[in-house]
This record gives sequence, structure tokens and C-alpha cells, in this order.
Amino acid sequence: MAIGTSEGSTVYIGPVTDGDDIATLGLLTYVEIGSVESIGEFGPQKQDVTFVPLKGPSVQHLGGAVDNGMLPIVYAHDPLDPGQIALRAAAATKFEYAVKIVLSDEADDNDTPTTFYARGPVFGNRMNVGGANDVRKRTSNVGLNAFFEDAGAAVA
Repeated sequence: MAIGTSEGSTVYIGPVTDGDDIATLGLLTYVEIGSVESIGEFGPQKQDVTFVPLKGPSVQHLGGAVDNGMLPIVYAHDPLDPGQIALRAAAATKFEYAVKIVLSDEADDNDTPTTFYARGPVFGNRMNVGGANDVRKRTSNVGLNAFFEDAGAAVA
């Protein structure tokens, strides 16, 4: 069975880019975002386009444009972490940045992990202070205007 936990997965931010393919995004230099607690749901999904014919009894559903979604990243606030500093700086601009997510899903030490490459603007870095026994956290969302998955490979 090849299922597992998300422990060991990492998120990185790269430079401003207009890269539109996995080769270009894969060659960029990235900085790891430290203390990431969770990465929310992301990836392509078609829009639901509906049509109701006058003569028909039911709504018709059609697949519309693909939305790659928003990448929510939740991390423990560390004002000295280089990746978090880069992410917060990106949120203060209107530019699109490269983002890389590497899952820890290799079956053994010979395999390569699943890696996602994306590009988009960073929307904010909201702070959640919480209570006395809570870790201060931030949440940043990246709009995924370009999105690619490089499936991990089993190496014999």
C-alpha cells in the first residue's frame, strides 16, 4: 500500500516569474518556507457551467474553464525565517511568484517525490495570535495561475 502522512512535505517560494511550463519553473531557485503546519486543498477543477432548457426537466451541467485554485499555507510565525520573509514581501506586491511543493511520498530512498510547481500572486499574510497556549500563526494564500504536477518516480 502506498499511502502515507504529509509529515516531511515542504513548501518553497521562488522569484517573480511569468514561467508557463514545468521546465522553466523547475529550474528556478527556491527558498523553503519554514515551520509550515498545513497546506490546504489545491489543484485544477473545472467550473460548473449550467444551462436550463425551456423544454427540459432538469439543469444541464457542463465543464467550463479550469480554476487551479488558491493555495492556503499556514505556518508558525517566525520573523527571522528567510522563506517567511520572502512570502510576506511577495504579499506586498502585485507580481506573480513561483511556488514549489514537495511531498514526502517516496516509497523508499531510491524514489523521487511528487513535486508541484505553480505561479501566482501572494494574497496576504494574516496573523492569528490566539490564546496564551497557542502558537502564533500566519496564513498566506497563493492564487495559482499556472499549475503543474511532476509525479514521483519509482527507481529500481
